[in-house]
Amino acid sequence: MIRVLLVDDHAMLRAGFRTILGTQPDIEVVGEAGTGADAVTQAARLQPDVITMDVQMPDMDGIEATRRIVADPAVTASVAIVTTFDRDEYLFQALDAGAGGFLLKNAGPEELITAVRALAAGDGILAPEVTRRVLARFAAASSSSTVPVADSVAAAPGKATEGATGAHRVSVLAEPLTEREGEVLALMADARSNAEIAAALFIGEATVKTHVSRVLQKLGARDRVQAIVLAHRHGLA
Repeated sequence: MIRVLLVDDHAMLRAGFRTILGTQPDIEVVGEAGTGADAVTQAARLQPDVITMDVQMPDMDGIEATRRIVADPAVTASVAIVTTFDRDEYLFQALDAGAGGFLLKNAGPEELITAVRALAAGDGILAPEVTRRVLARFAAASSSSTVPVADSVAAAPGKATEGATGAHRVSVLAEPLTEREGEVLALMADARSNAEIAAALFIGEATVKTHVSRVLQKLGARDRVQAIVLAHRHGLA
């Protein structure tokens, strides 16, 4: 079962989310919180797998609550920011705080269910409306602040590995990515699902999952969204 904690200061919205998620046999809503401070407490007490987090709440906002939850080594939950406000400052603050997903409240029930399952599986998820903005911002930042090097990511020395935005740039990785892992990361940065990556590279989904896990480990990323952010920030994709 996927254990979910619902965080929003509107009880009616929490009730709606509970109803939607309660229809799924593999999802269980284990708790609710109406403030950011209560969310931090409930996350530590209930140990959910996924937390849906509103942004604007009394006592402590969702961004700060996310930051504290992610920083707690005893809590392993993935946090999905769910907000009415499609604002860049919320989006990028949420990602910097460690959120693994960002959804808008006008999303359909299936999108919420898909997001919960994706986060529980270790994947990140972004609303389609904001994915392009995330990639564009970090691609621009990485291209202006890093210098291309030949073998920062590629397994073969002396050769540049091409990714979604051109030659890979300076890597902060303690252990370099293999050529295949670099290809997988580039496709992850293009917001491809595991199935789409498998089709593009002519490999099985199980193999893709293995490569994604290794990429996350080498980047020190909690999930796919954080991996994409780090990849663009450091010019890896």
